[in-house]
Amino acid sequence: MIAFPTGPRATVRVPATSANLGPGFDSLGLALDLCDEVTAAATSGTAVTVEVQGEGEGAVPLDERHLVAATMLRTFKHLGLAAPGLKIKCRNRIPHARGLGSSSAAIVSGIMLADALAGAGLTRGEKLALASEIEGHPDNVAPCLLGGFTIAYSTEDGAKAVSLDPSPRIHPWVFVPQVKGLTAAARAALPEKVPHADAVFNLSRAALLVAAVSRQPARLFEATDDRLHQSYRARGMPESAQLLKELRSAGVAAAISGAGPTVLALTVDDRGVPEAPAGFAAMRLDVADGAAQVATSPNE
Repeated sequence: MIAFPTGPRATVRVPATSANLGPGFDSLGLALDLCDEVTAAATSGTAVTVEVQGEGEGAVPLDERHLVAATMLRTFKHLGLAAPGLKIKCRNRIPHARGLGSSSAAIVSGIMLADALAGAGLTRGEKLALASEIEGHPDNVAPCLLGGFTIAYSTEDGAKAVSLDPSPRIHPWVFVPQVKGLTAAARAALPEKVPHADAVFNLSRAALLVAAVSRQPARLFEATDDRLHQSYRARGMPESAQLLKELRSAGVAAAISGAGPTVLALTVDDRGVPEAPAGFAAMRLDVADGAAQVATSPNE
């Protein structure tokens, strides 16, 4: 492997994300202005140390097993570089294991930091493909990396995505429960086959959702309906499923955020803002419409 070059420190700011948005399973996503900030510096030797403030503090590994660190090491290998020692500082705001893309944020952070420290100049497409390979699907990493409303898809050459600007009239709310969820368990709840009629239903709603988010927000309620995944996962998150039912019964364009258990509500002009029930914390978030950014500075 090529020796790692000496270089500056790097800091990246990455947004939370909400994937699926109802019918767009593993393909549609939205970047939310609730951001983690991660700083990394190369050190002599091979030791990896991680400091965490905020979400995940006291609950995640503080060595090379930490997801940011592990992703950086994998990215260096991808670049053909011998990894240096690393000193990483995480200031986390994105809730962990709640369906708001905390793992995708860590993966995108790791790729962008490694690329910046190495001065490799990976393209945005290369970063997306690598992030999707590590995460296993592109629906969260795409909006985290690109910002805005994204349509992600997989090809023989890896994941690709298109980013669109959502209507400024749309204001996301998230209802974050105290309980955590596990993506693996949520995926295990899905059947291997679904009725053809349900697949057609979701195709129509996902197509409509692109128009609703970008140009016709009045269509959001119809566009966020789903028959592919939310009902199958309801047993594993009964409180969230009940909140989702109540919100949609009130005419709110609501969906389970990612694999849950957070519930996402898309309001128009802040009309019909729902109250958070017991056990949930409500947050009004703006759409993060810009791409994730990384900045470098001289070593300390």
